[in-house]
Amino acid sequence: HTRGKLFQHLARAQCAFTAASGAQSAAGTAPWRAIASSARSVTTPMHGTTAAAAAVGGFRAYSTDYATTSVNGGAIARALKTPAHQVQYDTSNHTIDKVGDPDKRAFTYFVMTGGRMIYASALRLAVLKFLLSMSASADVLALASLEVDLGKVEVGSTMTVKWRGKPVFIRRRTPAEIATEAAVDVASLRDPQTDAERAQNPEWLVTVGVCTHLGCVPIANAGDFNGWFCPCHGSHYDASGRIRKGPAPLNLEVPEYAFLEGDKMLIG
Repeated sequence: HTRGKLFQHLARAQCAFTAASGAQSAAGTAPWRAIASSARSVTTPMHGTTAAAAAVGGFRAYSTDYATTSVNGGAIARALKTPAHQVQYDTSNHTIDKVGDPDKRAFTYFVMTGGRMIYASALRLAVLKFLLSMSASADVLALASLEVDLGKVEVGSTMTVKWRGKPVFIRRRTPAEIATEAAVDVASLRDPQTDAERAQNPEWLVTVGVCTHLGCVPIANAGDFNGWFCPCHGSHYDASGRIRKGPAPLNLEVPEYAFLEGDKMLIG
């Protein structure tokens, strides 16, 4: 019975607070003070205390007096006294730019476009630097090809030039050597190749001067077949650069070359 009366007093105090919050006080008195003055006469016999005052004390613990200043212009006090579902901001001391303001849009587009162009240029420069770092340098390109003057080579002799760090044999063969190499039985060779496959011009034979056995440099116009002889392990090559005897497994390599105008040859 006592608990039910206490709940009734609390309900009456809440109704009094709701009614007092809508009234405007000229002296700026908070709503909970009006409730406290009107509810002091309500008491509880069992505890000997004021139930309404206890309820008002709970409201007092969570209430705050907001002063109206030049900064908030009373907006905080109005929002607390008359709350609404739409939030209204005080724009008396600052401005809010509208979304998509035409005055700001051109500058925004300019900044964004400029930034994207800078990013694209930096990416292009990085890609170009990476690709250029993978290309051959000027000194490597200079060694990639070699131009040779063939006018200094006599018939039956061999000239040795350096190309890409390796010796290259250029032999001007006699008609007898050409006929001998053309008559060789290809089926009897260890590395079968005809003389026509190895020489663009029958008079000129161009081979890399490195033995295919262990990389030694053979001696020109020597050996059992009057071609090249490797003294390291006894490999014999004929006048077409084909292996005929010894441990070498393959013929002498024929590099890429082309005849130019006059007595010029381009190797590589």
